[in-house]
Amino acid sequence: MPLSPLRRIAPGWALSACLGATYLSATCLAPAAVAMELRGATYFTRPPWNVDLVSYYTTVWQSRAEYYFTISLDPEAGASLGGLTIQQTRGVDTRFPFFVERTSAFLGRPRRQGARVPVEASFESDARRFTLRFPEPISPGQTVTVVLKPWNNPASSDTYMFQVTAFPAGPNPSPAPVGFGTLRIYDPDWP
Repeated sequence: MPLSPLRRIAPGWALSACLGATYLSATCLAPAAVAMELRGATYFTRPPWNVDLVSYYTTVWQSRAEYYFTISLDPEAGASLGGLTIQQTRGVDTRFPFFVERTSAFLGRPRRQGARVPVEASFESDARRFTLRFPEPISPGQTVTVVLKPWNNPASSDTYMFQVTAFPAGPNPSPAPVGFGTLRIYDPDWP
């Protein structure tokens, strides 16, 4: 049986025990918590592939809105989540602002919130793109929700789409497209 290519493993794994063996077996390769590196770049072995976007305030101009982006990491992701980009790719209103300093993150899903997670955020208004970094990367097998807070919802009703890209923790991270979050903003029901 051919051997799998060796990967650089995270500190704390007992590689010496494997190297002391007469041959390398699949059990000597570190499991899911390993950051896979290839040619100096870090990759997910099983990247996240789905994003859920929820907002409980969906009327135009509505204040107090929060946009919850939820991503689950596979237990065998191969690397922790080091960061995300979230970019608006569709929607009539391309100028509604955000409270960037109020961006937050937590483990779990909306209304089933777990521990808070430190997150650093920046926003490029012209590109409509958030860049998020997790100083304490999210481990494989965990679910994380990022909360973006606009000043108010967009001024025009439409279907707004946000492209999400995940970056593994490690040197020279290779981006992994996660998918699109869809947010429908409606006109008020009253006449």
